[in-house]
Amino acid sequence: MVKNVLNIVGWMGTALVMGAVAVRFLRPEWDQYAVYAAWGGLGCVVLYTLGQWRDIIGYFRNRNARYGAIASASILIFLAILVAVNYLSFRQNKRWDLTKNQEFTLSDQTVNLIKKLDSPVKFLVFNKSDAFDGYRTTLEEYKYQSPSKVEVEYIDMDKKPGEAQQRKVDAYGTVVIEYKGRSERVTSAEEQELTNGLVKVLTGEKKKIYFLQGHGERDIDNMDRAGYSAVKAALESSNYEVAKTVLAQEKDVPAGAAVVVIAGPKTDLLQPEADMLERFLKKGGHVLVLIDPPGETDPPIPVTDAFLKDWDFQVGKDIVVDASGIGQLIGTDASVPVVATYPSHPITDRFNNVLTAYPLARSITPILPASNGRAAVTILQTSSRSWAETDMNQIKSGRVELNPDKGDKPGPVSIGAVTATNAVDVPKPEATKTPAVDQPPAPESRFVTIGDSDFAANYAIRIQGNQDMFLNTISWLAQQENLISIRPKPANDSRLTVTARQASAVLWMSLLIIPALVFGTGVYTWWRKR
Repeated sequence: MVKNVLNIVGWMGTALVMGAVAVRFLRPEWDQYAVYAAWGGLGCVVLYTLGQWRDIIGYFRNRNARYGAIASASILIFLAILVAVNYLSFRQNKRWDLTKNQEFTLSDQTVNLIKKLDSPVKFLVFNKSDAFDGYRTTLEEYKYQSPSKVEVEYIDMDKKPGEAQQRKVDAYGTVVIEYKGRSERVTSAEEQELTNGLVKVLTGEKKKIYFLQGHGERDIDNMDRAGYSAVKAALESSNYEVAKTVLAQEKDVPAGAAVVVIAGPKTDLLQPEADMLERFLKKGGHVLVLIDPPGETDPPIPVTDAFLKDWDFQVGKDIVVDASGIGQLIGTDASVPVVATYPSHPITDRFNNVLTAYPLARSITPILPASNGRAAVTILQTSSRSWAETDMNQIKSGRVELNPDKGDKPGPVSIGAVTATNAVDVPKPEATKTPAVDQPPAPESRFVTIGDSDFAANYAIRIQGNQDMFLNTISWLAQQENLISIRPKPANDSRLTVTARQASAVLWMSLLIIPALVFGTGVYTWWRKR
């Protein structure tokens, strides 16, 4: 009698479990009842199993049953290990990027920006549903870096045209980035474009960068080899406003200038121009001077030299030669000094394993002891196997050697230096009852000098860390330290170029030779067995 009742309970439990599964798939709205049925069915099955304990014990006394139990336990343990490994990999999200340019790893700049978010940022992807996968790979990495501060939403423009119209989106593939009431639009799924859009929405107001003209400086509109059009594009991508200025036609440095750049002047500054820059610096302005070695026909530049010397920069009349051989890694010779290790400074703080190259550079040495309460420090220093060559005739001949007795300066050689000090010519804030700790810091004058302007020219800006070096310098001068980093790199265009003969060899190898070898091996093996 009891056995019959238990059989009925067992069948009832099985029916309840199967019914619960069917409800989950066929009637999702009845899910609550399916849960009750599943628990009730599980209870009935457990009750039936307990009622069959004698049969179960008797079964396991059989040798085959024990072997089967061991095999089943092994399978269960293996499945448990697989589940545990998948769970841990999902939680840890550990990946290895083996691509040459680390194309699937977020750049230092992106991670730095996301980690320092003080408010949520939202990425709204407007596209068709079947095109969202192209954005998920990158944006999910953004979200992984800060799950609480990064939100990603995918919106099908065809199904939700109202949301697209509300944000004035009329093209597929548009990503709207929203932060603190500001928004920016990007039309690419590439990290470089997404991060540039993130920079713009985070920084808000654009800072103005002026490039001095009138002395043969580099032209930011010139797209030729020696031009600075790539620098202009990179600055605009980082949310800077870029313009030219001729101080000789002005009474002062343009109002609102964040940084003034003097890139490769061929002639000397006029004294009134130097005075304007001096006043600009004393008011908390920021200046970057990129000054090349003197050419054979270049006139002397006493006003520029005096201006730099007043800010503790000694400009050498030399050319730095690098005999370390590091330049061979990037295809350059000894006339292009390469910097691989950097003195500690915010500009180069994240330059681990990054090379920067400076074609035809001159030495820039900090003057010690410091004057006027400010001290210049080196930020770019060549290797110990370099020197500052003072004999220009040796440079022309192509056969150079270190001659300290003739004035050559042995390495390491400083080719870039910075100085910073509190501005002195600024209006004092009105006295308030606010505690001193709440008062904003005094404006700071910042000055950077590098003995080369070629490193940022169109033909050299793509050398590994050159662009990051220039942009980091501008970010530090503009007091936007949060933008100092290693930026996303564009994907490499890696191609294999073969001749017609090589292509023919590959074709015959794949279609005839390799299949023939496999077939011949099979025939030989069959013949040996016969």
